[in-house]
Amino acid sequence: MKAILTILAAMLSFSLHAQTALFNGKDLTGWKRAHIIDNGEIKALKDGTIECGVGKSISGIAYTNDFPTMNYELSLEGMRKEGCDFFIALTIPVEKSFCTVIIGGWGGGLCGISSFDGMDAANNMWAEGLTLDNNRWYKLKVRVTPGVIQISLNKDLYTARMEFDDYKRLSLRFGDIEETAPLGLATYETKALWRNFTMTKITKLLPTDKPFEEE
Repeated sequence: MKAILTILAAMLSFSLHAQTALFNGKDLTGWKRAHIIDNGEIKALKDGTIECGVGKSISGIAYTNDFPTMNYELSLEGMRKEGCDFFIALTIPVEKSFCTVIIGGWGGGLCGISSFDGMDAANNMWAEGLTLDNNRWYKLKVRVTPGVIQISLNKDLYTARMEFDDYKRLSLRFGDIEETAPLGLATYETKALWRNFTMTKITKLLPTDKPFEEE
């Protein structure tokens, strides 16, 4: 029993050290306002939550520290406070390219990935329309491994699994969202709250982390 407890303690310690907080709970250190005209006000609240105000179109922030381009998992909680469009547009690096995970876009309910083969989140096979309420927290997880991107919102409210044979098939939708690369968050004419944003490096691939044709 003692040996089992020692192993469990070691695993817990490794898990805690492997996870990196991307918001420090105090201010926007490590982030910058995206270079977007009429970007909404973005500030850290007293509880460490980041508030993104309503802009003329897109409002957002971009990460300024080093970040991996492969083998990582992101976890984030987001809430739409005002507006009726996307309250999470999470731009991520994938090898030498980028894409954006959209939650609540195109009228408030569309979830998807922009872009694949030039088709944005509203026009490719990973698009799904949901009813997403204002003033409710949603938890997003995104896992990036070679040839695979896996997404879950509130575990199974929205799930997507993208397999790709070439990172060049991924791209950002043309426009202001490009200013949030390599890692960033954005909204569209919407006030949002973001919290508990973490990154965990993936050191061992699970069977689901690999393209199915390789199994």
